[in-house]
Amino acid sequence: MQLIQDLAIKIIYTLFFLEKGLMKKNVIFTALLFSFVLDAGEPNIIQPSAPGNDSNRIDASKAIQIADTSFTQDDVVFLEQMIVHHQQALTMSSMAPERTNSQDILDLAGRIEVSQDDEISFMREWLIERDIQSSSHHGHHMKMKGMATPAELERLASSQGVDFDRMFLTLMILHHEGAIDMVATLKDQPGSAYDPILYDFVSDLVNDQGVEIERMNGFLTGLSTDPRASLQSGLYTAESAISNLDLIASLKKPAGFFDPDNILEEDISNEEDDEDEVKTVEERSRNSRSPMLSFSNTDMAFRDNIMVAGSYHGFNIYELSTSGNPELITSVICPGGQGDVSIVGDLLIMSVEQTRGRVDCGLQGAGSEPTPERFRGIRIFDISDLTKPQQVGLVQTCRGSHTHSVVSVDTNDEKIIVYNSGTSSIRDQEEMDSCYEAIPGDTRTALFRIDVIEIPVKNPAASRIVKSPTVFADPETGALGGLWTGGDHGDDTQDTSRTEECHDITVFPSANLAAGACSGNGILFDISDPYNPKRLDVVTDTGFAYWHSATFNNDGTKVIFTDEWGGGGRPRCRAWDPLTWGADAIYDIVDGKLIFQSHYKMPAPQKETENCVAHNGSIVPVQGRDIFVQAWYQGGVSLIDFTDSKNPIEIGYFDRGPISDEKLLTGGYWSVYYYEGFIYATEIVRGLDVFKLLPSEYLSIDEIKSAQEAVPAIGPKRLFNPQQQIPMTWSTR
Repeated sequence: MQLIQDLAIKIIYTLFFLEKGLMKKNVIFTALLFSFVLDAGEPNIIQPSAPGNDSNRIDASKAIQIADTSFTQDDVVFLEQMIVHHQQALTMSSMAPERTNSQDILDLAGRIEVSQDDEISFMREWLIERDIQSSSHHGHHMKMKGMATPAELERLASSQGVDFDRMFLTLMILHHEGAIDMVATLKDQPGSAYDPILYDFVSDLVNDQGVEIERMNGFLTGLSTDPRASLQSGLYTAESAISNLDLIASLKKPAGFFDPDNILEEDISNEEDDEDEVKTVEERSRNSRSPMLSFSNTDMAFRDNIMVAGSYHGFNIYELSTSGNPELITSVICPGGQGDVSIVGDLLIMSVEQTRGRVDCGLQGAGSEPTPERFRGIRIFDISDLTKPQQVGLVQTCRGSHTHSVVSVDTNDEKIIVYNSGTSSIRDQEEMDSCYEAIPGDTRTALFRIDVIEIPVKNPAASRIVKSPTVFADPETGALGGLWTGGDHGDDTQDTSRTEECHDITVFPSANLAAGACSGNGILFDISDPYNPKRLDVVTDTGFAYWHSATFNNDGTKVIFTDEWGGGGRPRCRAWDPLTWGADAIYDIVDGKLIFQSHYKMPAPQKETENCVAHNGSIVPVQGRDIFVQAWYQGGVSLIDFTDSKNPIEIGYFDRGPISDEKLLTGGYWSVYYYEGFIYATEIVRGLDVFKLLPSEYLSIDEIKSAQEAVPAIGPKRLFNPQQQIPMTWSTR
């Protein structure tokens, strides 16, 4: 109706103008009337031009053509580049028959030739069907990752036998990884891979090449002569390999700290797997639900002849003997994870981070809604009676407590100062309003901070946060996030988390130093004023994904930082993984600055189902040497000599085979610590192991004896807390 009314008005105006003599020709009237009718029939469709140029009027069919979203320019560029990418794989595969006698490599090369030749044909046909001619476009977003250089191809062509096999597998794995990365980049672009045929193709490509990578990693691992490379899997029946260490005790988890119906804590799948469908380890390990209660073993602390082993489910107290065989005294059930522990006198401090933790240590969880029953932060127990520990204090924190560090105990033993590091989500404002200060709904105020906690020794119930220093702030602008903002460091580097938290802060009180492993940075702090830690230096590492822990050498002149790539939930010791990823970084401390010296990573290749990255360790106090014992999750234990900071070497190890060959299950060693002549190791799933040092070409009997005789230079003579380092002395006890 409105269109008709508008048309009538226009006609009336036209007749008026004609009557006044303003239009004398019938042609004008006819043209105007036609235009009115045309305008009334359908709206204009306009396609603007570049600034300064007239817009174009187009019809509906043209508009539909322009708006066709069945494919994008990124799709085209991807396929054009993937054709070239596949052609290089064919080139490398064609070299195999004349350069290897390995039937596995020949079969692999043959499969690659057949599959990728077929895929090239598909990609070309897809482009032809859409009338796309070969172009020289190199899309802004697309890069051909994983391509071997001309020099690498030349070296491959000139190699023979095992040398060819090793180089061929390494290059082809990187090549396949590059193709998977290219697919991920494509899918990140809006509207790309929208075409169902193309989407199915790239999805199959990712899965097929992922399976091929796993197969090639198996072949490459098999070329290693290291006995750790091909150990048989199993829970308690796995094969093991050991060097310059003696395994003297292995204890399974105590009763109440494992589910007899699900000892491995395997996730429950949400969907049925098609037994006939080939899937990667990652695909078989996802789309699952974890049990509410976790029983993972975590960190340890020592006092006198007592060891406390933390767990997501609580903690266990063991009595240590001169033979090294621990005896369980008491188990304490108090779920909530993380379970990292420290001991100060008769007080035990435990970190709790998970949202299921309760004030009353209940097993039923705390639900999803805000509640005063939920507990996340620092628990304090009285362990004066080792047979009946009692919870005597709580400190609620905004992000829970992932780890904590005992900074100092005053001279009168009146208060303990603790640094708390929370890495989890920020609590709901309704549950803890102080996390948001004066800005309702704003979570930023709880980030970029650590907590300084005071624990009154005589009244732990009065423990509280006294300060939350903004240790990552920009000193010039005051911006809270003044350090690494997240992302990668350029081509072929990993994504690194934004520096908004410290995972571990290791304090060295006698030197007024602390080393923080803080997401995307390693930080050296001055803690002469423990309430106000000040940054002395900040470093980054292009190979690090998540700065996890820090350990000083005995005189506080060096720091080892570790990279927990993947949070301990992914493999990073595969034969083709760079030795700078999931590794250690060793720094000398010179005039308050961190000076990079070298990387170290365990040298033995591991399987796809082994979550192998750097984790917790401690100094072995050999006089005149810098020796470090370290956990690698399912990569086992390494004994590392870093006396020469630029050339660290492995001088001992222990490793078991993976828990499973079919599925990646989180397991292996959480922490490995030296204490009074023995090395104690918490195994996440399997239990607790105890080792002792053996003489070797790397370590003499006298040096081992010096480690046994070492005692803390200050404070209690028989004490070890994970994030607190006390210099050792070799005076006779």
